[in-house]
Amino acid sequence: MGPLFRRLGQGLRAAGHEVHKVNFNGGDRLYWRLPNGIDYRGTLEAWPAVFAQILAERRITDVILFGDCRQHHIRATRICRELGVAVHVFEEGYIRPDWVTLEREGVNGHSSLPSDPEWFRSMAATLPPVPEHRQVPSSFRRRALEGLLYNIADVTTRWYYSNWDNHRPWPPLVEGKGWARKILQRKQRNLETERVFAKVECAQAAPFFLFPLQLDSDAQILLHSPFGGMAEALRTVIASFARFAPSETRLLVKEHPLDNWVRDWRRTTYQVAEEFGVAERIDYLPGGDIVPIARASLGMVTINSTSGTLGLMLGKPVVVLGSAIYDVPGITCQDGLDAFWGNPVAPDLEVFAAFRRVLIDRCLIPGGFFSEEALAMVVRHAIARFEGHPILPE
Repeated sequence: MGPLFRRLGQGLRAAGHEVHKVNFNGGDRLYWRLPNGIDYRGTLEAWPAVFAQILAERRITDVILFGDCRQHHIRATRICRELGVAVHVFEEGYIRPDWVTLEREGVNGHSSLPSDPEWFRSMAATLPPVPEHRQVPSSFRRRALEGLLYNIADVTTRWYYSNWDNHRPWPPLVEGKGWARKILQRKQRNLETERVFAKVECAQAAPFFLFPLQLDSDAQILLHSPFGGMAEALRTVIASFARFAPSETRLLVKEHPLDNWVRDWRRTTYQVAEEFGVAERIDYLPGGDIVPIARASLGMVTINSTSGTLGLMLGKPVVVLGSAIYDVPGITCQDGLDAFWGNPVAPDLEVFAAFRRVLIDRCLIPGGFFSEEALAMVVRHAIARFEGHPILPE
């Protein structure tokens, strides 16, 4: 995530904490550039023993990582549980924008939060109101540039980190070609996006459900859902829509904004729709703001995307097909996908408000990763959270 850990390391050191950082590749090393960097060049099999030794020799009390589903992180958190070392997991926010996830022990499908609505009600009743929250700037251009620099540093240092292999299924050059194709076709994508928006927003538009795609390589799909990838999920959703959705409704499939175009999801969507005889009832949206689309929809189908919380905040029915922290009775539809089309039940906004309040207290901090202001906010609040202080007013 770009300079996140460098900024956090600087902030923790300034606050009097000793900080060490394990670098698994040249991208990690590029963005650290602080004392106490540890280059791990060994194998994945040897990593647990080496990590346990690092914890003991350097007297580590807390481990901080981004995402808990990468193979080195899975093994590290297991060692931490055995040794009683606290783990703090960063992720992009359960609620977006302007929030970042920072949760103890695990996130998403590994979260320790229960799914009992009464527990959220009772816990929320003990908490003060959320401090005033404001938007933070975020730059997609910055995100793309930082990702490019990270991958260049990774690829050009593989000779040194010879045992490293990242968690993504495609070589960086393959992804690079996909992104280049996406950029070159930006004008065409924008025109298609405008066409679909106009179709959805016209007064005579048919009612529609929204299915936002997630990234095919996302651990939330591979580890926290019954699907082996987005193609399988897409097939399941369209097959159910064809059989059970009212004939006057449509399905809008929205491309993930960070999809790398290695796979043509538009073509896949229409191929599956043709197979199940509903191609004339399917629309594919390659870009654009999800908020107005979600607001205009009958409801949202998601595997476990954080876009589900957006739908819930808009009061829209949401059905979850995987494991999601917000899949709580009273908040999401609990009768399954087939029943959802004919009976999309809106969330109980009181229960969702209680859930959101507890989530902010336990799992979220204000800020973001892709601007200096947003990063400064994350560092300030993360250190306060580590040291046991409440969210600070902005």
